[in-house]
Amino acid sequence: MATVEKAILSDPEVFPDDLLLKSLIGAKMEWWNEIVEHTTQHYQSVTPVWRYYNDGKQWLFRLLQKKETIFWTSLIDDTFRTTFYFTDKYETRVLESLLPEEVKSEFISAKRYGKLRGITIRMENASDVETVKQLIAIKLQIR
Repeated sequence: MATVEKAILSDPEVFPDDLLLKSLIGAKMEWWNEIVEHTTQHYQSVTPVWRYYNDGKQWLFRLLQKKETIFWTSLIDDTFRTTFYFTDKYETRVLESLLPEEVKSEFISAKRYGKLRGITIRMENASDVETVKQLIAIKLQIR
């Protein structure tokens, strides 16, 4: 059973700016910046958005293309995790991609939320940045 990780951006009065993020995730801020810079440089139609959600009592980061969410990110225990939700039309692209096998397996066995299945990357290694970039590309391939 997966452990529940405590969200660390839980104060609705404190906007998560870069200074706060750096104080919470430390050296992993470099990975955060790489992902944000990659998306804004390669996908001009995307918009990064921070918003406080009362239902989860935390700030979440979303990358949007028009009104569609590309991914969600939350800060947890000195790192961050990024979650993508895919419909079945993405299955072939995910399975035929160069993503790590454990990511593909997670997608196949993921719990369904209606027509959606999620893939969550908990940022632990520099290679996780490349995995997130690949998932962004897959998500933005099908329109």
